[in-house]
Amino acid sequence: MARILHTHEPAAPWRAASPAAKAPAAAPATPGPGIGAIEFMGGRRWFKTVPQSRAEIHGALVKGVPYAMLVNLVDQLTGLSADEVADAVGISARTLRRQKEQPGKLMPPDLASRTWQLAEVLVQASAVLGGRAEAERWMARPATGLDGSRPIDLLRTLQGAELVTEFLGRLEHGVYS
Repeated sequence: MARILHTHEPAAPWRAASPAAKAPAAAPATPGPGIGAIEFMGGRRWFKTVPQSRAEIHGALVKGVPYAMLVNLVDQLTGLSADEVADAVGISARTLRRQKEQPGKLMPPDLASRTWQLAEVLVQASAVLGGRAEAERWMARPATGLDGSRPIDLLRTLQGAELVTEFLGRLEHGVYS
C-alpha cells in the first residue's frame, strides 16, 4: 500500500496516558495506524495488545493472525461476495469456506497482509465515500477513474491496490483526474 511511513506514530486513544502526559484539550486523540482495519476484521479479540505502529502491524502479520479475521471480514460484508473477497486476497472460494471450519488456524503472512490491505482500503473508502455500504458498492462497480476496473479486482496485486488507494486519496481531496 502506498503510504508514507513516519518514524513517530501518534499515540492510540485506548492507551492510558499518565496525568503529566495529557494532550491539550484542543488536540483530539488520533487513532493508531490500522485501527480501522482491526475493527473491520473484528481483530481486537485476537490481539493480546493492539498494534501501536506500522512496524507492530507488520510483526503481527508475520507472526500470524487467524483465518477468523478474514472470515469475520467476509461475514460483515453485504455488498461484496465471499468469492470476490477470496479472489481479491488470492485464495480460492473453496479454501475460504474450509477455513471457516478452522478459524483459529493462522494465515500465512502473505494472505494476512492482503487481508489487512483489503480491510484498510475498505476503511479508507468508507471514510471518503460516506459509509461502509457506499464503500462496498463502490468496490464492486467499475470506476471511471480506474480505467473502468472494479476496485475489488485491482486489489489482487500490490500495484492495483496502490492505484485504488491513490484514487481514493484524490477523491478525498477533490481531484478526480
